[in-house]
Amino acid sequence: MKKAGLTARLIAAILALSLLPVPALAAAPPASAVRVSSYKGNTLAVGERSGLIIGPSGTEYTVTSSDPDTVLVEQITGFWVAVAKAEGTAEITAANRAGESGTLTLTVGSGTSAAPTAPANDNSAGQPENLDVRQELIRLINQTRKANGVSELMVNEALMNAAQTISDKRYSWHHSQEECEAALASGYPYGFGVNLTVFTGVATEDAAQHALENWINSPGHFETMLKPACDSIGVGVTESGGVTYCYMFIGQPNTHNPYE
Repeated sequence: MKKAGLTARLIAAILALSLLPVPALAAAPPASAVRVSSYKGNTLAVGERSGLIIGPSGTEYTVTSSDPDTVLVEQITGFWVAVAKAEGTAEITAANRAGESGTLTLTVGSGTSAAPTAPANDNSAGQPENLDVRQELIRLINQTRKANGVSELMVNEALMNAAQTISDKRYSWHHSQEECEAALASGYPYGFGVNLTVFTGVATEDAAQHALENWINSPGHFETMLKPACDSIGVGVTESGGVTYCYMFIGQPNTHNPYE
């Protein structure tokens, strides 16, 4: 009887506990449906311009600035560019037709921006001139990843600088040590995947599409472009003497740079 009474009391206690209110867990904030990043990072100098990278790709966006007197946004040849006008902070909002949006906060300081890397020679396209081609190449790569069920990549300024540095050397084959050292010098400390393609006889406006097609048609390059563990991207494009050199660096943070 004592055992039966003890069992009954235990059951009653368990039932009572089950009726106590359980505090609700705070829901994680939903991820933004639209991603916005700036090629030159979140801090600009007065007078500086930076391309905006907006995803998912393949969608039309309307982009606005909370304070155009501080940061103005312009659309140039299909790409959005932020122009730093005065010191302060502005929020950039990109919205699609479905009403989904994403934001980016840009801060403008008084310092002068560093001069762009000098091209390899007078016939090479420097970073400001070929930024449209590079942005288009990133858009096409992300579009290809999305079509193959892999997440799109965020632009990484260090990888952009490293890829352009190597591209400006006008190599027609890989130089692994220089590629790794360029990534480290630009501030990217992890391992990364690399694609290179070189071609002639292609107009500037078709260069990004041609580079993508070359990589799609090469199984090894295609596999690198679709690596699911990678989370960031940088590309370099150099045109010199009728030859176009295209590099793609995609960052893989869980791997090691062998020259670190």
